[in-house]
Amino acid sequence: MLGHSGGGPHALACGALLPDRVLAVVSSAGLGPYGADGLDWFAGMVPSGVASLRAAAAGRAAKEKFEASGVEYDPAFTPPDLAALAGEWSWFDSVVGPAIQAGPGGLIDDDLAYVSPWGFDPARITAPVLLLHGGRDGVVPAAHGEWLARICPGAELRRYPEDGHISVLTHAESALEWLRGRADAAGAADRR
Repeated sequence: MLGHSGGGPHALACGALLPDRVLAVVSSAGLGPYGADGLDWFAGMVPSGVASLRAAAAGRAAKEKFEASGVEYDPAFTPPDLAALAGEWSWFDSVVGPAIQAGPGGLIDDDLAYVSPWGFDPARITAPVLLLHGGRDGVVPAAHGEWLARICPGAELRRYPEDGHISVLTHAESALEWLRGRADAAGAADRR
C-alpha cells in the first residue's frame, strides 16, 4: 500500500487491519492521528491549514461555514514543491482541479476524517512501514512522520530536509522499489 498526504493514514489502516493481505506500507507526507499523545499536531503547519483543520475539528457545520466564507487555502509550497509541480509532477493539477470543481464536499469530508479517530492502532501494524517526509513540509509537518516512526514497529523514516509536501514525491520511485523488494521477499518466503 502507498498513500500520500491524507492517503497516508488510509495506507496505514490497510496495514493494520488487513495484515494477511498487506505486505508493506509506504506513507509519504502522511498525517499522524489527531490528538495523539506526544504529537503537537498543528506545530509547523501553515496558518491556512491550521484554520481549515481547526474548523473541521469543530464539526461538519463549522467546517461547511468555514468553506463557505471564501477563505483561501495557501499551502505555502516550497521552491522544490513548485519545481516538482512545474516538472515531473505537473500532471498533479489535472487531477486536483476536476476533484474540486463540484464544490468543497470532498474536501470537507477529507478534513473531517483527518481530525477523527483512526479506528486502528498504528502500533499494531505488522507489515514493514516506510515513511517519507520533507523537512520543509508545512502542509503536514515532518513531526507527523517522526511520531509515526516512533509508534509503528520497525518503521523506517526517510526524511528529506529540503523537500516539501509535493517535492517529497520525487522519491516515489525509490519507495516503489522498496515496496517491490518487500513483495519479492514475501513471495520468496511463501515459496519455501
